[in-house]
Amino acid sequence: MSGKHYKNSPQKYYKIISFATFVGLLYACSTTKKVPDGEYLLTQNNFEFEDKKQFFDEELKDYVQQKPNKKQLLFLPLSLLFYNAANPKYDTLLSEYMTYPSEMRNQKLRDSLFIKYNMQSSVGKSLFMDRLYHNWGTPPVILDQTRTEKSAEQIQNRMTYRGFWDAEVKYSHKLDSAAKKASVNYSIKHNAPTHIKEYYYNIPDPGIKGVFRQRLHESLVRKGQILDQTVLEKEISRINELMRDHGYYRFNAANDEVGFVADSLKSTKEVPLVLEIHKDSLDRPYKRATFGNIDVAIVNRPSDFPKRTVKDSLRRIRFHKINDQYKTPSMWRAIIVDSESQYDQKKLDLTKRNLLAMNNFSILKARDSLRQGGVNAPNDSIVDVLYVLKPLDKYELKVGTDLNYSQLLNFGISPSVDLTTRNVFGGAENLTTSVAGTFGSIRNPKNLDKRILAYEYSAQASLSFPRLLLPFSYYKLIPKRYSPTTSIVLGASVQNNIGLGRTNFNTGLNYFANVNDQSSHRLTLFNTLFSLTKNKDSYYDFFVNDNIIRQTVFDDYFIYNPQVQQQFNSGALTRDQVSEQILSDEGYVNTLDKKRAEDLLSFLGTLVNKDRQTQDVLISSMIYNFIYNEIGKKDYPNAFYFNGKVELAGNIPSIFNQSRNDGGGVLRSPERTIFGIPYAQFVKFDFDVRKYFQFNGNQTLALRQFIGLGIPYGNSSTMPFVRSYFNGGANDIRAWIAFGGLGPGGSQIDEKVRTYLMGNIKLTTNIEYRIPFTEMYEGAIFTDIGNVWNTENNGFDDQFKFNRFIREMGIGSGLGLRLNIAYITLRVDLAYKIYDPNKADGERWRFNKIQPLKPTLNIAFGYPF
Repeated sequence: MSGKHYKNSPQKYYKIISFATFVGLLYACSTTKKVPDGEYLLTQNNFEFEDKKQFFDEELKDYVQQKPNKKQLLFLPLSLLFYNAANPKYDTLLSEYMTYPSEMRNQKLRDSLFIKYNMQSSVGKSLFMDRLYHNWGTPPVILDQTRTEKSAEQIQNRMTYRGFWDAEVKYSHKLDSAAKKASVNYSIKHNAPTHIKEYYYNIPDPGIKGVFRQRLHESLVRKGQILDQTVLEKEISRINELMRDHGYYRFNAANDEVGFVADSLKSTKEVPLVLEIHKDSLDRPYKRATFGNIDVAIVNRPSDFPKRTVKDSLRRIRFHKINDQYKTPSMWRAIIVDSESQYDQKKLDLTKRNLLAMNNFSILKARDSLRQGGVNAPNDSIVDVLYVLKPLDKYELKVGTDLNYSQLLNFGISPSVDLTTRNVFGGAENLTTSVAGTFGSIRNPKNLDKRILAYEYSAQASLSFPRLLLPFSYYKLIPKRYSPTTSIVLGASVQNNIGLGRTNFNTGLNYFANVNDQSSHRLTLFNTLFSLTKNKDSYYDFFVNDNIIRQTVFDDYFIYNPQVQQQFNSGALTRDQVSEQILSDEGYVNTLDKKRAEDLLSFLGTLVNKDRQTQDVLISSMIYNFIYNEIGKKDYPNAFYFNGKVELAGNIPSIFNQSRNDGGGVLRSPERTIFGIPYAQFVKFDFDVRKYFQFNGNQTLALRQFIGLGIPYGNSSTMPFVRSYFNGGANDIRAWIAFGGLGPGGSQIDEKVRTYLMGNIKLTTNIEYRIPFTEMYEGAIFTDIGNVWNTENNGFDDQFKFNRFIREMGIGSGLGLRLNIAYITLRVDLAYKIYDPNKADGERWRFNKIQPLKPTLNIAFGYPF
């Protein structure tokens, strides 16, 4: 520690300690400020388990009737502090004031309340801060010992419900009269649970019995299980859904047709269980229902149907329209239910989802009901369906601005304007045109102490169709229930980051199909990208470190071959031509000592970077993407996620065969081109697998494995820059910033050269344990492992090899904090390098190099995975 630092430290740390002490005293004094004498502020509910804990124990906290004031700032009950900050003499007045509607809360009302409570001296006062504190705050939770007893009863009832009939719950209070605080201790003993001795079913109706037995293997109830009534409830829900999917309309709608009977006369530990399914004591037979009339009305007002509509029909579906704004076939495709087919609740749900997904209508009415009247009235086996739809506005304009942060761009702003034009051709097609930009600053490579403007602006048009655009009928191959759609995309963007910048043009034809709520397919045909680099000749002006390495090698080679120096100085040879000659001059290479050979190896790395950074490329590919996603689904607490993507590029352009022998880069010439632009050929596989485990009610262990492989061939010796893999960043290996020098492989060349080197193989493993502190705050502990490699050695030991890749995996760990505000999650992660494979042997483990106050800082929105 320097003398200057030592001199200033006591004063600096004294201020910190004083502030912390002040906050602590404020907290200690103010929390009980409005607790009446003889009463106690409830500060904590403690749970003690006398025997082995059970998986459901965390939910027992929800059955406590009194809970302490919530803590918003990790350990401070902020809302309680706000409440206590209001003047105590106004509490009763303000409580009554807040009961009035907002439009009545004014000075006149306050003055009347001042007179009511004999506070004439306060007439005319605004009490703005007191009202604000009172409105934001919550009163202290005062211990009510009678509610503690009721809480213990509710906990015991819940444990009985869970199958522990002999559970014992005791409670005690810890009272601190001096501090006016109290805590409650609940002591819980589970004892032995009650098990299902035998499991039977009594189903008189043969149809219901047949469906049940077909899916008996899916039953959630088994002999030998604990008699947990939550499991019985889930089994009833499963049976209800099963029967409704097999034509039994509104099966068990009143929740009185399915139940369980347990015989506990002989024993309370081993109990026979019987499933009962019947309508009532008469055991009336069930009828399978069929769909009858399917009516779809498109109106401006509910009163327009049926008087002002004209009837049309297509394949047993009746349409009622006030005009021909929407073509009948386009509406028919969205209707999954079919007249005269067996009733199926899922078809109703899918139809409603499809109508909303068209983004053309709001649903005024969605009704399904048993047909009334007719010859055999009432008809209890025909279900008529009616949808009344109102078209949305033809045009919808959205203007928005996003704030974002990245380790490259720092804080940036992203304004956007989107215009949606609905029903372009009368078939519910939507045209979305957007103009967007991103503006921020990046570190100036010429002067790392300064930042320069970076920006990207783009324009894109997307035309979506609620069907597949194919020259043949596809409904036998892809049913309507998959909700297939098509989109055509055309866009352009201009980037300016480190001075080179890019101009991109993209187009594509995309097909989508949703198998169910978890699985979806996407097939992209003719996905085409033109990526053109601007200011190529300025590469070395912006990659200053690369230029230093280039100049070192050039100077050394000019000593070996002065004639090349003369040609270079006279302009007869370009920098690229000199670079190519240096690499191909075996005589020069043979003269190099160890130091100069390392310089040449670093130079080779800069040339790989230069070729990729300045590359003009055309990528024309076909992409297939399959996603299986259980995240956010209520029936999947331990969710699984899989995203697999395969991209095949360059086969169609390979029909053309125009040779080019120069200008393609030092390491890439010659290449075949289309319109003078070299096209890429490669096949690429990406697999993203995630698994989430819930612990203790709300804690989550999240695991992620990413595997990526790109194989260039034909016209490409390396993967294009925009399709290559890199390490680092807020959603990857967080101990390294994006392009932060990790990899490729275990290469030992200068980190300044490795900064922008990428690979065509990527392995990343992420492990994160998430611990909520409050509803607003959540903590995390994480470890990230991974690296990138190449399929071939580019000259600096970056090739993937099975016998060593584990030793070349970078490891980073750290801590994180998440702040949940409304629907936005702000994430801050502090990460440290644990193992750096690009350091020399003996220096790769970094435990002794960790500086706790100098982590790699990651700020982002949303979870990393």
